[in-house]
Amino acid sequence: MPTYKIRGIDVDFPYDAYDCQVVYMEKVIQSLQDKCNALLESPTGTGKTLCLLCATLAWRKSLGDFSRGWSERSHVRGSQFPDDEQSQSRSSKYPTIIYTSRTHSQIRQVIQELKRSNYRPKMVVLGSREQLCIHDEVSQLHGKTQTNACHALCKKRTKRYCAHFSRVTEFLKNNSSLGDDPVDIEDLVNLGRSSGPCPYYLSRELHKVVDILFAPYNYLIDRGNRKSLSVDWNNSILIFDEAHNLEGLCADAASFDLPSGLLTACISEAKNCVDLSITRRDMSSDKSCNPDNFAILRALLLKLEKRIAEVPIESRELGFTKAGPYIYELLAELNITQETATMLMNIIDKACVLLEEDANTSESGGLNKTNGFVCKLESMGDILRLIFRDNGTAHAQYYRLHVQEVEASAKDAFRGKTSRTLSWWCFNPGIAMEEFLRLGVGSIILTSGTLSPLNSFAEELKLEFPVRLENPHVISGNQIWAGVAPVGPSGYSFNSCYRNRGSVEYKLELGNAIVNFARIVPDGLLVFFPSYYLMEQCINCWKTNGQQNLANSNTVWERMCKFKSPVVEPRQGSLFSLAIEDYTTKLKEATTSGAIFFAVCRGKVSEGLDFADHAGRAVVITGLPFAAMNEPKVRLKREYLDQQAHSKMINIKGLTGEEWYSQQASRAVNQAVGRVIRHQHDYGAIIFCDERFTYSNRQSQISQWIQPHMKCYSKFGDVVYTLTRFFRDGGTRGPTKLELARNDYQENLKVSESQLLGKFHLNKPLVSQTTSIHPTFSLETASSVKQIKQGNISGKLGEIVPANRSHLTPDKHFQDSPMICSSDINPRKRILISSANQNIDGLDGDTGELIAPCSSKKPSLLITGPNQSKHYEKFENQLKILVKSEHLQVTENVGTQNHQENVEVLVGDEFFAQKKNLALTNWEHLQKEVVSQTVPRNDEKRGSAFLSQVREKLNDAEYKEFVNFMKALKSKAMKIGHVLQSIARLFSFPDRISLLHGFKEYVPVKYQSLYEHYSCMATDRNEAVI
Repeated sequence: MPTYKIRGIDVDFPYDAYDCQVVYMEKVIQSLQDKCNALLESPTGTGKTLCLLCATLAWRKSLGDFSRGWSERSHVRGSQFPDDEQSQSRSSKYPTIIYTSRTHSQIRQVIQELKRSNYRPKMVVLGSREQLCIHDEVSQLHGKTQTNACHALCKKRTKRYCAHFSRVTEFLKNNSSLGDDPVDIEDLVNLGRSSGPCPYYLSRELHKVVDILFAPYNYLIDRGNRKSLSVDWNNSILIFDEAHNLEGLCADAASFDLPSGLLTACISEAKNCVDLSITRRDMSSDKSCNPDNFAILRALLLKLEKRIAEVPIESRELGFTKAGPYIYELLAELNITQETATMLMNIIDKACVLLEEDANTSESGGLNKTNGFVCKLESMGDILRLIFRDNGTAHAQYYRLHVQEVEASAKDAFRGKTSRTLSWWCFNPGIAMEEFLRLGVGSIILTSGTLSPLNSFAEELKLEFPVRLENPHVISGNQIWAGVAPVGPSGYSFNSCYRNRGSVEYKLELGNAIVNFARIVPDGLLVFFPSYYLMEQCINCWKTNGQQNLANSNTVWERMCKFKSPVVEPRQGSLFSLAIEDYTTKLKEATTSGAIFFAVCRGKVSEGLDFADHAGRAVVITGLPFAAMNEPKVRLKREYLDQQAHSKMINIKGLTGEEWYSQQASRAVNQAVGRVIRHQHDYGAIIFCDERFTYSNRQSQISQWIQPHMKCYSKFGDVVYTLTRFFRDGGTRGPTKLELARNDYQENLKVSESQLLGKFHLNKPLVSQTTSIHPTFSLETASSVKQIKQGNISGKLGEIVPANRSHLTPDKHFQDSPMICSSDINPRKRILISSANQNIDGLDGDTGELIAPCSSKKPSLLITGPNQSKHYEKFENQLKILVKSEHLQVTENVGTQNHQENVEVLVGDEFFAQKKNLALTNWEHLQKEVVSQTVPRNDEKRGSAFLSQVREKLNDAEYKEFVNFMKALKSKAMKIGHVLQSIARLFSFPDRISLLHGFKEYVPVKYQSLYEHYSCMATDRNEAVI
């Protein structure tokens, strides 16, 4: 196992580390040594989790040996056990590491990575009773009910004392090595079932003395869970893995919503408590519960309900909004203050116990296993604790109080009526993080594959992050295709903004584009929409072709199904596992070339699922998933941030509401994009179908590892051509091939959601290959990596590079090909590039629109029409002269770099290729030389003269429009009738009549009558205007 010396620490790593992995581990150790916070982004597939574990545990081991044994430590809480003083003093010698992730399934993957490492710290995983309880009756319960039942059975001197709880102490004495080797929740449960001890209390006891503790986020974010931990927080290390949603989780944990239905249920439960306490007092003289207290609780809740109903709401859309501290004013009217709130919370706790005892105790005295009772009053207690936390009101400044009217749902008792919801929303996620600072935490490390943009993320959490990293990927440049398709097959712009997305033209254009992608991309294709609503609207449109009467034509949906079997992400979470199973099955069907999964950004498919290898060869982003601007929480969040930014000092720039709104959408895009290219041998395509991704400010918010590979294509034909070539060369990229993937299918995509979430592919990687310095890496970082790698592999590395640089020998066929992709050269430098050997779906042959797919083996791009083949060759010969001259005029502003380049002209199915040394420092000389060798002198003079007239008569915008029409005509991306009509309109003004007549010379004889018709229409229209 290789060992790397990083900042003086010997780090054992199970494989030869890539350079980006070494840099990542260096940043982790820097954060730990300097006792500062770190914000680390590293793409999925770069071994982030393994690097994080190895670096952190190597640093911890440098302080002293890992803990072993258990016998001298504290025991399970209870009267028969000593207190926890010994545990606290023992654990404070070295910092405790607390490693958290979003879900238990992700924690399970982290444990698997720990097993691959050489480190064996004392460890344990914390889980809830629902996951760990093995008691036959208690395990059937949920929530607070289960907790109270467990507490009751663990008390001494009870008839039904829990046998599993009583065996914990003896088991730990006899098995003091528990936790010395990695154990997961399933291991603890199996241990409890086979040997008898309670898995829940085993983990609760072990967590007091471990070196590293694994738990879901809520164990740190939720105040109640955090207080239940017996951890010495001083100098402890907090790690939040998969932290891209952390700020939202922190804000939600500090907020509450109180709908009318919940408040009504609480009032009903308070009334039940009054009746139960009276019955108990009368029947058994039990005076432990005073019915007067429950009557007071009910009266206060009734007043609160009335007060909320009296709030003036002038507009249902805007609702009623006040600053956060207003909540204290509202509650004070009900005599609920800081002093009375504590008493009220105690009454609520007693009420919950009373109700649960009544609901879960049968006549025979046993627990009712089938009862699913959930006490609603418990939520009221949590709300009061949140409002009156820390016996202060300072936190209220980060809140907004909002009351809104909503239509009651069908299952609500108020269905058909309007109800109100009282909300108290926290807009400062940093509240939770600030508490860790007060506890004396040494370092907080946040890491994920999609944290970008880092500045806004740090600003939201109100923490200083001196250590930051945006890591490249371990893949090579030829393993990723990333491009923006701003237009579709017929030239219609892609823009999913509110104004455009409702149009039938947009939906059909998007559908035609996806048909092309389904034909080109092998195996699995993921298509993400901004919302469920838009996804459903598009699919319905594709199934009916926008209600157009096309009896003899297949619908867009039917054409998609010819290539791939579709699966749609359901809104209902309960149906999600069935959708995954359906996708898994359809991927293996031999009747199609794979499956296509239609999903939603921020949905379940976009979060944590692993579509490695053939399960996800490409991902299509159909738009930007902006949240609804008129949604109250979004609107108030933006207003809050704008106020905060305005109140800051002039020289300190805060995050504005608009910036937050935009970056939230970009982060959701990054998360969806991360579903593909999951390991170092994987490859795939990322297709952005929205013109807004061409903007530099939008591209800057895409994950750093993708940005160097992104290209913008002005024509859809270029997208089709380059994407086809990318997948055609896919077999040369490494050991992952379709045949092998199909044989090992279940390893890449499991049916169970719990197995899918967080699945991490890190088989033994190939030896790191020589790369070159990435421009974003500092010299200090590069220098340190060189020092780290001295010795066993120093001779192989001359300089340090990120692994996303291409260092494989290009395919010889690709090198020798006479075609240059238009994406690979400067748009102003193009002579004439086209994808003549590609077929683009979506045109109708009889009308000259993009035709339906022919054979995928010999695709072609044609403008079709009756008897067109006889005239098309003549049209090309006449047109290429004009287009050749036009392209030479467009390229006046190219740079001055000298290099060898292939200059191609492709019109229709003909190639005009000639290698030329482009001396760009002397463009006039080059222009004359190229023209003289490619077109006859007379034709060249005539075409240049006509273009000179066009350039003189048209303004810049019109000339650009003319050039685009010529390109569209050449690439067959538009109907010839539409192009001729548009050009006739441009040339129809009185001072351009010579152009109108002169252009006819370049129109084929077949279409000259059509052009004359459009010319007459255009001139007549202008004369009528005059």
